[in-house]
Formats: sequence, C-alpha cells, structure tokens
Amino acid sequence: MEALLRVEDLRHAYDGQPSVRGVSFALQRGTIGCLLGPSGCGKTTVLRCIAGFEMPSAGRILLNGAVVSSADRNLAPEKRRIGMVFQEHALFPHLSAARNISFGLPDKDEGRVRELAALAGITDILGKYPHELSGGQQQRVALARALAPRPDLLLLDEPFSNLDTGMRERLSLELREILKVTGATAVLVTHDQHEAFAMADEIGVMRDGRIEQWDIAYNLYHRPANRFVADFVGQGVFLPAEALNGRQLRIELGVLNAEVPHGGGALEVLLRPDDVIHDDAAPTQAEVVHKAFRGAEILYTLKLASGRRVLALVPSHHNHALGERIGIRLDVDHVVAFAPQG
Repeated sequence: MEALLRVEDLRHAYDGQPSVRGVSFALQRGTIGCLLGPSGCGKTTVLRCIAGFEMPSAGRILLNGAVVSSADRNLAPEKRRIGMVFQEHALFPHLSAARNISFGLPDKDEGRVRELAALAGITDILGKYPHELSGGQQQRVALARALAPRPDLLLLDEPFSNLDTGMRERLSLELREILKVTGATAVLVTHDQHEAFAMADEIGVMRDGRIEQWDIAYNLYHRPANRFVADFVGQGVFLPAEALNGRQLRIELGVLNAEVPHGGGALEVLLRPDDVIHDDAAPTQAEVVHKAFRGAEILYTLKLASGRRVLALVPSHHNHALGERIGIRLDVDHVVAFAPQG
C-alpha cells in the first residue's frame, strides 16, 4: 500500500547552518506519527517543510504518492490538503466556536460543525467566544476546525504545551480517540515523551536534525537503538558489565542472559525502574537514598554496596524511610547494553 506521507532524505538549513540532516520516514493512512526530541533538534522544521512553510535544500516529501516538496518544487500550503493545530490555538477572537470551526468550510456546513463538536465534546460551547473558553476547550475547537475540511493529513505542533500536566494527559488521550474515530493521519511534534506515548502509533526520536530511531513506543523504551534514545526515553541507569561468554553478562546485581554485543569489551547495561524488583526475601540489599511519591507507586533511588545507584518502581503501600535497607532482585526481560560513554 502506498504511504499517505513519505519523507525521503529531507535536508534543510537556516543561513547555511543545517537544521535537518537527512530525515526519512513514512506514514500509512490512519496512522499517528510523532517526531519526539529536545528543543532545537529540527522536529518543527520537518513539520514546517511538510506543511509547505519551508522549502527543503534536498530530499523529497510526497503526499498520496505525489511530490509536494523538493529542492526545486514547493506546492503552496493551501493546495496540500493539510490541517494544522498549533500550541497557541490561533482561534479568531471575533468569531464564536461554531464560526471558528466552520471557517474553512466553503459552504459553512452546520452538520459538519455539529458532528465534530459532538466528537470533541464541545457542543455546549459552540456559541461562546475564545476568551470565554478554557485552554482545553480552545484546543478542542482548534482541532475541530482543522478536521472540518477533511484534510488528508493533520499536523500538530506542540499542541498541549500551554496546558497544565493533568489537562495535557487527558487531552492527548481524547485527541488520539478523535483522530482514530475520524480515520485521520497525523504527525505530532513534541518534546514530551508521555504525550508521544499516549498519542502516537509510531515515534521518531530526533537529535541534531536526524532521526535516531523510528519505532513503536515499546521498542523505544525496551530496545533503544543507542544511548541517546535510552537516555531520552524513560528513566534508567547504566551499570558496568562483564561479558562472561557470548550469552551472559555479569553486573553488580547478578548475571543476565543476553546476546553480548559484537566485539565484547567494556560494556554497560541499562536498568529501567521496572527491571529492579522490591523483594524482602532477596539476599541483595540496597539503601533508600531518595523517594518520589507518584500515587499508586513510589520511585525509589537505591544505593548499592558499590555506591552506584539504581531506580525501582514499588507499589506505594511499601513506604520505606530514607536510609532504610530493602531487598531487591532483577527481573530483566530486555537486556540493553552499550559501550561506556567516553
């Protein structure tokens, strides 16, 4: 099946300084993709190239198999059948919510407005103006407006960055549901991994204008392609490892069965908080040096006999004091090992 969106070796520079350095990915129709990375990594520039606001210096962008951007072609944004949702919402202050949603519809289709309003849960605010709406309500109106003309592709640029954490989490789940119900294809740009994990089917982790790994969230977390992805996605620590043979690694907390990376040599193993299990019967003890209460769980920072530290997620009814020693054991399904950082 032909991908709805295909980005091929995309390159872009500002004043001669490369901002995008050979980005490639594809999205099938109905898929939600995400470009995830720190500020300045090039993710928004990729989005602007897809929208037609920036022209690439090399590479191509195809929509429905047709080239819309290349070094010598740049189809106008309004001809690309692309909808956009920005972090600032960009609603027209003098128009009601209903008029904002219908703005891009040639016939001001009230049926389409009511359909999207019901889907976004904003039917009761259609007569209100933007200044009368909360941030979450404004974002729902902006989404309905972007979806109203049935675009082939929806682009979302840090859509929740102006909202508080609780609202961000709720809206990201609601937005995913709306996109799936409508069958929309979308590209989300964010620096927030929780947002990316909640919304996207496929995620590209970016650094310095390149995609380090394009994958599903599970693999980014449990099977990171390199140390940057391992550090950026999720929490974890690295412990020194010794290769016993081609299939075993020894770390301070025990022996792990794993394919030893080619070449062996000095290695470090990534331990996620869910790899370290609290077990009062375990012979290995560790000292509680920090605790972060998270409601259902507590994230403990534990000091090992060597002085090195690991993280452990423990159900919050196990409320241990700082300085207390607790038993721990390993439960590692995916062993991830890299060469030590220089």
